[in-house]
Amino acid sequence: MSDRNKKTVMAYVDAFNRGDIDALLRQFTPDAVVSGVLGWGGLDKVKPIWQELIDCFNLTLQVESLVAEGNIVAVRYIERGKSVRSFRGGPVTGRPYEVVAMEWFEFRDRLICRRCGARDSAAMFRQMGLPLT
Repeated sequence: MSDRNKKTVMAYVDAFNRGDIDALLRQFTPDAVVSGVLGWGGLDKVKPIWQELIDCFNLTLQVESLVAEGNIVAVRYIERGKSVRSFRGGPVTGRPYEVVAMEWFEFRDRLICRRCGARDSAAMFRQMGLPLT
């Protein structure tokens, strides 16, 4: 089970890096709950947040560590991006950022049913020269 779950997380990472929201959503159960720095909720709530982050920051995730046990997978990334579009009315600076990010995935029926993410958003915004939101 752990290897299968790791492959699903890697498919999630690949979809995120390609900006393919539909492929990203296919990795989740319909009733999945996602929580992170910008809030939490079902897929209908996080889909526009993910799209906004991808569009505004052109972000990518590079897996540094991935561990799995049973129905849980934990990942540590290097997250990189750049201010390429206005985020919630803020300026576009063209400046890059790089932070460590971590995500915890819980699985049910071979799909992600819960994802919790943590990253230093304040450091991201400082590096890009953006106001904290």
